[in-house]
Amino acid sequence: MTAEQTGPVVGTPYGAVRGSYEDGIAVFRGIPYAAPPFGPRRFRPPVPPEPWTGVRDALAFGPTPPKPPYSEAFAKLLSDPVVPGDDCLNLNVWTPEPGPGARLPVMVWLHGGALTRGSSAVPVYDGRAFARDGVVLVSVNYRLGVEGYGLFPDAPANPGLRDQLAALRWVHESIAAFGGDPDRITLFGQSAGAISTGALLAVPQAQGLVRRAVLQSGPPEAFDRDKVRRMVRRMATRLKIPATAEAFAAVDRELLLRTQADVGRLSSPVLGGPTFGIVIDGDLVPRDPLEALVDGEVGRGVDLMMGWTRDEYRLWLVPGGLHERVDRLGAVALAGAMARCHCGVEVPRGYRALHPDAGTAETVGQLVTDHLLRYPLHRLADARPGTSHLYEFAWPSNRPDLGSCHALELGFVFDTGDIPESAKLAGQGAPQELADAMHGAWVRFAVDGDPGWQTWDDSHPVRIFGEGAPYVAYGPRDPEFALWTADAEAKEAPVPVEGTPPARSATELRSVVRRLRRTGDVRRSS
Repeated sequence: MTAEQTGPVVGTPYGAVRGSYEDGIAVFRGIPYAAPPFGPRRFRPPVPPEPWTGVRDALAFGPTPPKPPYSEAFAKLLSDPVVPGDDCLNLNVWTPEPGPGARLPVMVWLHGGALTRGSSAVPVYDGRAFARDGVVLVSVNYRLGVEGYGLFPDAPANPGLRDQLAALRWVHESIAAFGGDPDRITLFGQSAGAISTGALLAVPQAQGLVRRAVLQSGPPEAFDRDKVRRMVRRMATRLKIPATAEAFAAVDRELLLRTQADVGRLSSPVLGGPTFGIVIDGDLVPRDPLEALVDGEVGRGVDLMMGWTRDEYRLWLVPGGLHERVDRLGAVALAGAMARCHCGVEVPRGYRALHPDAGTAETVGQLVTDHLLRYPLHRLADARPGTSHLYEFAWPSNRPDLGSCHALELGFVFDTGDIPESAKLAGQGAPQELADAMHGAWVRFAVDGDPGWQTWDDSHPVRIFGEGAPYVAYGPRDPEFALWTADAEAKEAPVPVEGTPPARSATELRSVVRRLRRTGDVRRSS
């Protein structure tokens, strides 16, 4: 039998694996990079897998980490397959040339899903197009939700981030045997995956493992420890157990997932609420990742590509019907946005002046998105001129009211727009020429750090991927960011103007946010 019939075999530090050939691409699925994180290893840092003898089949996606399902509204738009099993710390490799000596660029993908959902088995993330174009693509599973980001007094913080670091080390040590170059690793992710990517760039133990990074719709950040603790304590109250890792480890896995989903059902990127996230722990994450990257020495040799979608917020507001409710709430919703963004009244006032035709939901959505995402990425680019490339995805979905929403760019980046799972979000007829442009830019960036447009400088160049040919705009959102800069510098609130909510106490604003959360299903989507 030929190698094409039997499948390629590659050695790893823990044993040999056999993959399969798909359209001429060698694919290895479900390779363990760490031991199953259950039993005595639950809520603990990852440890290496047990070595195996002989050749292990790597023909199917490995188990996915425990996670609750999406709500019905989001499940219509986002795919999230479940593969049962304990051995969920695994990864997949697509390579055009499985063998040492090829020294091809490597891209390592961290999926999104609010650190509570998603996996490497999502069909949109198929890596064949990258391998077709000369890149070794690796996609990673990592622990999610309370299993990966619960904060306990008797366990180390950030086990999910520690999983990602273990996977990155595995890639650095093993990828040459699959045809990759360990000195040309590009780490990239979207949403929670981008947040994770940014955090890893700042992790002292990860220095030197990454040459380039792509942050799609997610900034480097650390979550508020008290907010994560509240999530754990609320779960503990529902379960009638202590808020400790020991007590949580004794709870049935499915019951834990149901409790997590119930407690977190009203969390939203727009409205906030208790959630799971990466926290400063004094060990793996010694300080806020954004601040470390902006004013520290970590990650200084890493090229960056960063961007967002024009209408991120529409995935958070439209599926559950919150978009219309926010419009009806008017000034109350703007007050809630001020509470979410910790800003003075001058900021929403400026947005209304800049966009007089925008409804309340659009104003609130863009304001919160700028605060959480675009402004931090601008700050990072400003701190690293000459090595950063910025983009905006502006093609509107063919699905009603979604616009250029969060996660819509993924089918174009992976060049998987022709599969049903991409059409769930994009609709039918997504332009292949846009996929060619975006996928090609990501490949070029992985190859030599140049995606095809100029690096960030004082002219603020942003590549726009939308309808028609891509082009570069200069300073397209600078007026909005000037508002945030002015707000950060001004300590006293200006006098409100007509149509802008008056200044309120913190207690009143928290009450407004609670009222907004009660108006409908605002689950975090991605």
